[in-house]
Amino acid sequence: MYAVIKTGGKQYKVAVGEKLKVEQIPADIDSQIVIDQVLMVADGDNIVLGTPIVSGAAVKATVVSHGRGEKVRIFKMRRRKHYQKRQGHRQNFTELRIDAIEK
Repeated sequence: MYAVIKTGGKQYKVAVGEKLKVEQIPADIDSQIVIDQVLMVADGDNIVLGTPIVSGAAVKATVVSHGRGEKVRIFKMRRRKHYQKRQGHRQNFTELRIDAIEK
């Protein structure tokens, strides 16, 4: 059984027991959260598609940790203009463990 959820402007395929990193969610570590924006639920050959979300479906998850991703280096340059700009960015994330998928 798996589901497709939407959080942080992105879509993720999740199954019970797996961990995934999503955009930062303001929640405490070891707290339970419920994601109610479920776009699809599949249980074997039984597939339920939402328009745009499946009503009554929810995904329960536990917050495992918060962190920051790998550094992305940005380098801008204009040739022959003596312009160079260096910048870096690290995106914050929340790691979730999927506990249950409810239809």
